Order: sequence, then structure tokens, then C-alpha cells
Amino acid sequence: MRWTLVALSLMLAAPAPAQERAAPPSDLSQGFDLLGEGARLLFRGLMSEMEPALQEMGEQLRAMEPVLRSLAEMIGDIRNYEAPVKLPNGDIILRRKPDPASDEEATGEVEL
Repeated sequence: MRWTLVALSLMLAAPAPAQERAAPPSDLSQGFDLLGEGARLLFRGLMSEMEPALQEMGEQLRAMEPVLRSLAEMIGDIRNYEAPVKLPNGDIILRRKPDPASDEEATGEVEL
């Protein structure tokens, strides 16, 4: 009985879990907060430095848009071409893949 009273009095003397104070932020969480803030500042600085170059690149692409559109119309689907081959003299050859429809017409047979 005496041990029961001692245990009960110790339980009542201790604060309930809901009454416990919130633990102050640990050094680890403060370190993560500082790292996050440093990363945000770093990326803001990089973006402010890159912004003029990105704007200039956008202007250049807008100027090239008509030429790129006509080139895309001329080429058609890029899947119709084999991988480029660079020759020793520096020339680059883009070979068109054989058209499967023209093979059928030439032989009269359908390959399965």
C-alpha cells in the first residue's frame, strides 16, 4: 500500500504530457533553417545574375523563330532521319531513312 501511495504521488507531481513545455528548437533544426535560408539567397543571387543573359537569349530565339519554323517544315519528322555522321574533313551527313512505303512499291511485297 505504501508503494502504491508513493507511485501515485510521483505521478501527480510530474506534469502531464499536455502540460509539458515545447522543447526549444534544437541546434540541428536551426542548422537546417540556416542552410535553407542560405540556399534561397544563393539561388536569388544566381537568378539576378543570369536574368540579363536569359532575356538576351529569349530575344535571339524570337529573332530566329521564322528561320527555325521553315527549317522544321523542310525537315518534317526528325524520326525520318538516321543519326548524323561526321566525316574526317568536318562535313556532317544527315541520311534520310528509307521510306517503308517506297520499299513495298518497288518489290510489290509487304514485309512482315
